[in-house]
Amino acid sequence: MPSSTTATRRARSRPAGVPSPWQMFFSGFLKHPVMVGSIVPSSDKLIRKMLGPVDWANCKLFVEYGPGVGTFCRPILDRMAPDAKLVVIDTNPEFIQYLRHTITDPRFCAVLGSADEVETIVADHGFEKADYVLSGLPFSTLPPGVGPAIATATHAVLRTGGAFLVYQFSPKVKDFLTPHFDAIDHDMEWWNVPPAQLYWAWKA
Repeated sequence: MPSSTTATRRARSRPAGVPSPWQMFFSGFLKHPVMVGSIVPSSDKLIRKMLGPVDWANCKLFVEYGPGVGTFCRPILDRMAPDAKLVVIDTNPEFIQYLRHTITDPRFCAVLGSADEVETIVADHGFEKADYVLSGLPFSTLPPGVGPAIATATHAVLRTGGAFLVYQFSPKVKDFLTPHFDAIDHDMEWWNVPPAQLYWAWKA
């Protein structure tokens, strides 16, 4: 795993005039509560548990939906191999602009777009499949049809043996996963505000 102090510092830098992560996250929640889903970023314990099952040695492409202010982005980059890539997709141009200003790691790419376009986005970055896809999007409050479309596209873009990692505050998200994934692991993370449902849906 990359562990360069210089690289870490570069990935965490914030140019003058750029809002703090908390300012950005709170502003994003107020403007787009249906898409952000929470008023505070995920806890460190949730992040560690969610990413725990990932086989980083065999991960070349990691995709995240709804990265927000990059709460998961930095821990993912810290764990990824030097030749791997992290592509994040968000419909909020303010979040995308913020991430492009604050994360300069060459393995990182922030895309303005919709999660249901993931197959096209992955192909545009030179990959046939993704190894893992992470999502904190609030499936139960998305507009009608969007959740099923995202679940369908995600299953299609994952390689065999890959996984869709989902953290939610409602167990209803499993209704979107079961039509596509036979093997679904579940856990809870109580040390989060609010407590979160964690799912790992594996592609057979």
